[in-house]
Amino acid sequence: LRLPSGGWVAFAADRVSEPVPEALRAFDRDTAKLRRAVRADRYRATLRGARFGDPGPLLGPGSGVAGGEPILQAVAGSDTLRVRWPLRLAPLDSLPAVVELSDDPGGRGGTDSITVGRAAPAATYTWFFPAGTRARVSGRLNGELRLALSSRSDAWVAATEAFRAEGAASGPRVVGSVTLSPRTDRVVARIPIGAKLPYQVLEEERALTVVLYGAVSDVNWLRYGREDSLVALATTRQAAADELELRFELTAPVWGYRIHWDGTDLLLEIRRPPVIPQRAPLRGRTIVVDPGHPPAGATGPTGLSEAEANLAIGLQLARLLRAEGARVLLTRSDPRPLELWPRVRFADSVDADVLISIHNNALPDGVNPFSNNGSSAFYNHPRALPLARAIQRRMLQRFGLRDLGVGRADLALARPTWMPAVLTEGLFLMLPGQEAALRNPVGQQGYARAVLEGLRDFLLRRAAGKW
Repeated sequence: LRLPSGGWVAFAADRVSEPVPEALRAFDRDTAKLRRAVRADRYRATLRGARFGDPGPLLGPGSGVAGGEPILQAVAGSDTLRVRWPLRLAPLDSLPAVVELSDDPGGRGGTDSITVGRAAPAATYTWFFPAGTRARVSGRLNGELRLALSSRSDAWVAATEAFRAEGAASGPRVVGSVTLSPRTDRVVARIPIGAKLPYQVLEEERALTVVLYGAVSDVNWLRYGREDSLVALATTRQAAADELELRFELTAPVWGYRIHWDGTDLLLEIRRPPVIPQRAPLRGRTIVVDPGHPPAGATGPTGLSEAEANLAIGLQLARLLRAEGARVLLTRSDPRPLELWPRVRFADSVDADVLISIHNNALPDGVNPFSNNGSSAFYNHPRALPLARAIQRRMLQRFGLRDLGVGRADLALARPTWMPAVLTEGLFLMLPGQEAALRNPVGQQGYARAVLEGLRDFLLRRAAGKW
């Protein structure tokens, strides 16, 4: 690399295996396709202290202009190739910028008020920052900002959802004494912070941990309130100089939680597991059924849309659940499109005990559907894994398809935190025989009955105190 200043930066060969396409790694059962040859056509170099071109402002759209671009030169034997590299590089300002996050800066509504954070640019979701969260910027790469959550943790967010927070204080915030308030259906932990710091909730089978970034502990008191049977132990740990962990150990498996700001106090609402009668486990339960799509969705070989099949199954499932005494609410009951976040918000707003999203499968390009089809179910949080397994077992018994297993997936309808939520992929719409089953009311009812039986199995195990 020849720099505009006249200096040179040499690249070295970086021998790596050819990457496996994500679709193959996730869905293809042929393990031979996961083996890749080592490539020697990759080169790597480190560039320090240079500045050229104009990458534009740290915040806002990247509207920089070219100028002083370096030249990339490749030499092979007697052949030389030179090309201008439109790389624009500038160091950060000496004073770090503090930003406030918002996915709806104009206040027009229609968003979920969440900015997602990723451990690497374009990686999967790791953090969910509510509007108003403040953090320090430590870098930018094209359309993504790197936030310094703490001295040891970074997150990448969309640059279009970050705005300079004028007058923002620097340095860690001091967290004061925590109070637990037992209520009929939940226990509320009030965490006084004084600023909307970034946070993350880590879930285990019988514990929730709130990680507060940019925080130090002055939790002199940790009050449990009146005697209660849900929170067995609450503890604090200063995991790093500016990273505080609050851990809540429970006497029962986690059923759900909510976390949100009340001013600059952070409220963690830990849901009390419902009382489930063994003789009628579905009686009185609030179940939200989500017939997945539209928009989008797969299309069968004779034109059956996934949205149409999912709705027919959802209506059958609602009828079966109501016959067992459940209160059933559908996210949609007609063909009109509905985006993802209103579905999630609806399930949370009605205090659903369980959320089930009905889908049918297709495969990405490059994966053979005839050798990789079958039934599968997906979850996101640990509490929903037993439900996904129970439904998967019943689906296999009902249809006798290949077992593609259950999997954790970063799916919007599996991410709600207030209840166990799963997404089913029962049949493959793209295969003629399975499309025909999804057109037939008998097949639709069979799918619905498998979900009903799996849900009943899950609730019965919980009623018996089994995980």
